[in-house]
Amino acid sequence: MFANCKMGKVFVTAFPDFEEFRKHTSGISWETEVWIAENPDHMIHYNGDRFMEPR
Repeated sequence: MFANCKMGKVFVTAFPDFEEFRKHTSGISWETEVWIAENPDHMIHYNGDRFMEPR
């Protein structure tokens, strides 16, 4: 699907709430973003040197 795409990819893991997020924190990959539906205006960034942009 992305073979001809020139843009980089951003991987986002989504959870319905913080309780579900806490169950999975140890399995979230570095260099991904986390979005939690109960707080939709905030993202958690698993990489400190960038903000929602592909490498």
